[in-house]
Amino acid sequence: MSYSYKETYLGDAMRNLGEMTEYAYYACDVEPDKALRIFIISGYADRFGKGDPCVVSGMSGTELYQHAAEECGLNMTPWLGALVRYKTDVYYWAGYILAYYQWSANRTFGKILSVIKTDDLMRMYPALHTASDERAIEEIEELYRERSAYGRLQEYRKRINMTQAQLAEASGVNIRTLQQYEIGSKSLRKAAAETVFSLADVLGCRPEELIS
Repeated sequence: MSYSYKETYLGDAMRNLGEMTEYAYYACDVEPDKALRIFIISGYADRFGKGDPCVVSGMSGTELYQHAAEECGLNMTPWLGALVRYKTDVYYWAGYILAYYQWSANRTFGKILSVIKTDDLMRMYPALHTASDERAIEEIEELYRERSAYGRLQEYRKRINMTQAQLAEASGVNIRTLQQYEIGSKSLRKAAAETVFSLADVLGCRPEELIS
């Protein structure tokens, strides 16, 4: 498996991104979703995701958010100092586990957050924050793959300029079921093999391309 950067920096990366989202929320009244958009737009996310030691280890999560915000023209005068918190919560965990997932999946933060929302991570918190980090990563990856699969189905359908009704008729898949696959309320990865084969045949792609 190819990781984003050396594991040496992973612990610092997880703690610092957790501190960043926590600091943004409690010190700056900025929700994690917005804080992470600032992180991406500023360019710091790309450096972080490649394991730049100056970013993942050379600054705290507090400094990371401050630098990212300033790069985007958002400056608080003066900045509040680092928080002193003795117990982490969902705002910390969202950044913490995202850093681990990004390293493990070796995808950019922009690509991950175009599929997985911070609300998704926060909904996972009650069930997963006491589980192993590896278990949390498996759940996030499962969601990423499911979301990617239904996005891919729609992409292939539109690529050949076909409506949902036309695809349903040509493939023999019930249109309501097809719609559920496209919006993600049903998982195409859990569909019967004949359904996936039929859709792939009409769309002109390999079955594994729809669900991998």
